[in-house]
Amino acid sequence: MADRSYDVLIFDWDGTLMDSTGWIVECMQRGILDTGLETRSTQAIRGIIGLGLQEAVRDLYPGVVESQVRALCDAYREHYFSADEECELFSGVEAVLDELRALGYWMAIATGKSRRGLDKVLRQTGLGEVFPVTRTADETLSKPNPLMLEEIVTDFDSRASRCLMIGDSLFDLQMAQNAGMDALGVSWGVQGADSLQDLEPTGLIHEINELPGWLLQQAGVQVA
Repeated sequence: MADRSYDVLIFDWDGTLMDSTGWIVECMQRGILDTGLETRSTQAIRGIIGLGLQEAVRDLYPGVVESQVRALCDAYREHYFSADEECELFSGVEAVLDELRALGYWMAIATGKSRRGLDKVLRQTGLGEVFPVTRTADETLSKPNPLMLEEIVTDFDSRASRCLMIGDSLFDLQMAQNAGMDALGVSWGVQGADSLQDLEPTGLIHEINELPGWLLQQAGVQVA
C-alpha cells in the first residue's frame, strides 16, 4: 500500500458521526420557550450547530445581553441532559471507524459540544477508545477558530499537513482553512453539498462508506 496522505483523521461529531441534529434543534427550541426569547426557525438553529453553545446563542440573538445568553444556555443544557433521548450514530459509522483503525489511522474529535456532552455520547456509543484525543468548545476556543485543531496536532506530535478535518458544517471547513489543514466535507449533516463546495474543501463525500476509498485515492491507491 502507498504511503498514507494523512496520519490523523479529525472528526466533527454532531451531524458527521451522530444523527443528532433534530435533538439539538428540539432542545434549543424548548430552551427558547423557557426563556421567553423570540422564536427562531429550525433552519436558523441548524445553521449554528457546530459552534460552542454560547457562540451559537449569540449568533442566534445578536446584541442580546449576557444574562439572556446564560439563561438560554442553562435552559438548553437542562433539556439536553435531563431527557432520555439517545441519538444514534449514522449507519455505517462503526464499521468505517473499525476499518480506518485497521488501516493505521489515528483518530480524534473536534466538536462544538461541551466536554460533558461529548463524554456522554462517547459512553453511550462505546467509542471512547477509538478517539485518544478529543477537544470540545468549552475547553478551548469555538470553531472556526483553529485552536482546537492546533492542540490536536500538538497532542499527536504531528503537522497540519498530515491531518485531515472531516465535518458537515461550514464552521468545520473554515476552522481547517484557518489551521492550514485539508478538509473533507460530508453532505449528510447540517449543510448541503453546494454550501460546502463554496468553501472549496479538499473533497466532499455523500456517504460515510465512501471515506476509506477516498483516503486510499488520496494516497495514490487505485480503487476498483
